[in-house]
Amino acid sequence: MISLHEGKGSRPKKPAAQAIVLGLTVAGCTPRIWRRMIVKDSMWLARLHDSIQVAFDWFDYQTHVFTLENMRLGNPAKREGHWIEDDRDTTLADIELTRRGGLVYDYLFGEGWRVDIRVEKVVPLMKGQAYPYCDGGERAGPPEDCGGIEAYQDMLASIKEPHTELGREWLEWLGPQYDSERCDLVAINKALRKFGK
Repeated sequence: MISLHEGKGSRPKKPAAQAIVLGLTVAGCTPRIWRRMIVKDSMWLARLHDSIQVAFDWFDYQTHVFTLENMRLGNPAKREGHWIEDDRDTTLADIELTRRGGLVYDYLFGEGWRVDIRVEKVVPLMKGQAYPYCDGGERAGPPEDCGGIEAYQDMLASIKEPHTELGREWLEWLGPQYDSERCDLVAINKALRKFGK
């Protein structure tokens, strides 16, 4: 029997899935707030957005956009003369993230947060490992509605003086569980497991 592919060589092989180690840093924050996340290269960009929200304990109340060179992907819209394409139809492999080396994530335009995302390395997928997962980080994410970087820095200074009126107000708003120095990897990975297989 003659093969349908006779004379055309073998079928091109689908590239093997791989994992990408991403370094995520909240821009402008001192001391540094960061996470190291391992994701599949087949991950949807919208799922990376969800994972960033979990990693920094944000609640997805605001708009977001990923910027990579001249591409803007996120909540579909036309803003400031630029189209923001829908990030639900694009994977990390589609945007060739490993070749490009990184991208920027903005959450809540204006007084919001910017996360610099850098490809640290590419590694083989580990059998039995759920992706995405977070294997490192420092400090709690900035509280979502605290007012941006300057307000966040003021908040950190104020809570060090709990006897002042401003210190008491911030501590009341933050709640008794808040600890700016704590990065709870167990809680982050428990929440991320709902995205993985």
